[in-house]
Amino acid sequence: MKKLDVLAIGELNVDLILNDIDGEVEVGKEKLAGDMSLTLGSSTAIFASNLSSLGANVGFLGKIGVDAFGEFVTQKLEEKGIDTSLVMADMNLSTGATIVLNYGEDRAMVTHPGAMDFLSLKDITDDHLSRARHIHFSSLFLQPGLKKDIHQLFSRAKKLGVTTSLDTQWDPSEKWEFDFEAILPFVDVFLPNETELLHLTKATSIEEAIKKLEPFMNNMAVKRGNKGSVLYQPNKELVHHSGYLNTQVVDAIGAGDSFNAGFICKYVKGASPEACLDFANLTGALNTTAVGGTGAFASPELIRSMALNKFNISIDL
Repeated sequence: MKKLDVLAIGELNVDLILNDIDGEVEVGKEKLAGDMSLTLGSSTAIFASNLSSLGANVGFLGKIGVDAFGEFVTQKLEEKGIDTSLVMADMNLSTGATIVLNYGEDRAMVTHPGAMDFLSLKDITDDHLSRARHIHFSSLFLQPGLKKDIHQLFSRAKKLGVTTSLDTQWDPSEKWEFDFEAILPFVDVFLPNETELLHLTKATSIEEAIKKLEPFMNNMAVKRGNKGSVLYQPNKELVHHSGYLNTQVVDAIGAGDSFNAGFICKYVKGASPEACLDFANLTGALNTTAVGGTGAFASPELIRSMALNKFNISIDL
């Protein structure tokens, strides 16, 4: 038995979230926000935190600075029972931070990457990878130190018998440079959202994107927001899931990461891809019932209660 179910590898930062903003921000003008909160940020950290709340044994590998934000990040991960022994603190770097401006189901963000820019392949050993049965990586385009070598990371993991998942997330430069031919053969579960998938493949539909990726791809779950999701499996018909609709969205920060957590939670337990997709849709919807990416996953009791009260689903954690 390996110590960890999942080792999350990637970026760490805090989110300073502003809600109830009196209009869109304009250069040279000041706007007021009626609500503010500081939460654990970064896609990979939200994924790890929520996956741990769902009952998986999770570790994290990433870089932070020796500062207040770094202490906050580590504290929040450890409060969720996440192994932080592979989180590296560098006194010469600052911990990343994202300012989030929430406007209903949409948002604008400004990120200072800080230490996220400096995590590289040399920081990740085979011993690190071997500590888990599965590794997950998010936010490829926010981590230039790993981007060019990401195929090597996944290749090494597969040689060690470790399963893998990837969510590239948005590319701030909008260049969408992604060598799917080199990377995707080593990815067991690819987890893009629909917009990102179309940009990555320069396609106009999910079906067209799949045709381009099919020769290299294993399983893929495509997030479509309130339209649900689509599951691709080799040599099988596409599965379309309408999702679980929350009509009273608090905010959608981290909904995609919570979808990922739900999918991988079931995946590492050996569930069918269809069962993974259904649970992922539920956890993505649950995310929108509370503020921030982790608010809805504060405890197993809250998760069970919200699933039952909001979506009439009984889950066992």
